[in-house]
Amino acid sequence: MIYRRTGRSGLLLPALSVGLWQRFGGDLPSDENRAILIRAFELGVTHFDLANNYGPPYGSAESNFGRILRTDLAGHRDELVISTKAGWDMWPGPYGDWGSRKYLLASLDQSLKRMYLEYVDIFYHHRPDPETPLEETMGALATAVHQGKALYVGISQYQPEQTREAAAILQEMGIRLLIHQPVYSMLNRWIEPELLATLEQHGIGCIAFSPLAQGMLTDKYLHGVPAGSRATQGYSLNSETVDRNMTRIRALNEIAKLRGQKLSQMALAWVLRDPRVTSAIVGVSSVQQLEENLGALDNLDFKTRRSQGDRQDPPVEDKMRSRNV
Repeated sequence: MIYRRTGRSGLLLPALSVGLWQRFGGDLPSDENRAILIRAFELGVTHFDLANNYGPPYGSAESNFGRILRTDLAGHRDELVISTKAGWDMWPGPYGDWGSRKYLLASLDQSLKRMYLEYVDIFYHHRPDPETPLEETMGALATAVHQGKALYVGISQYQPEQTREAAAILQEMGIRLLIHQPVYSMLNRWIEPELLATLEQHGIGCIAFSPLAQGMLTDKYLHGVPAGSRATQGYSLNSETVDRNMTRIRALNEIAKLRGQKLSQMALAWVLRDPRVTSAIVGVSSVQQLEENLGALDNLDFKTRRSQGDRQDPPVEDKMRSRNV
């Protein structure tokens, strides 16, 4: 496993982290889910990323992870980085959503109970709140650290200016903003014009979620939208989005073949090509898929290579541009 420093902090994260956004819910952890987490840990994945409403039902991913932590991973707490978030809807009424102090601190207490933990390593605000003053939201994160319920704090999907403001507010409270979790992939590069530079300037780490574009940057959709896939369920991906990106997806797959990688492996390696990206979060449904994704770390090189006869090939990123990817 490759470990990278998180911004200007003492915390190292694995280049690939495992997220429990989907497929880890239910009443009890499945044998497959248990096997995934155990195998991930065996292979050096020390960071597991959760949120209060991961499931379904809400909260069940944390509960299932907590059961596995108490049994199969018992005794390894200090070898793990466990993160959770609050900011999306969690319970009914006006106090179970967004970014108020009441919601964030109550949610963290509930998360700790579900996972049988005294603290989490990273506690995130899951999304910006347009109504709650940023000072209140950041103050709640600072309180979590001061209370010993979180070692570090982070934010997710904040724009560059919001990120700078959040970091400044926390600094006044004696807390460093550790990490930002944005969506980032070959198909969604919104963080490149300004956010990455902002994070570097302020010493904040970056951990990308959805680096495989919710499965579009895998073999799954190369021949269209298969029945029963995520794109047919209308939750976070739809057939129209897949169809709109199909030309680029197939072109990228041809480049991956030239690299001797699967499309998913190249997509992960590409996200990690920038040293400002600390880690990328992968969601997996099987041990085989986990091991395949970790195979991306075998080839992270996107520099120019020389082929037989000492002929210099154009850099892979130039090939991507030439194919309008």
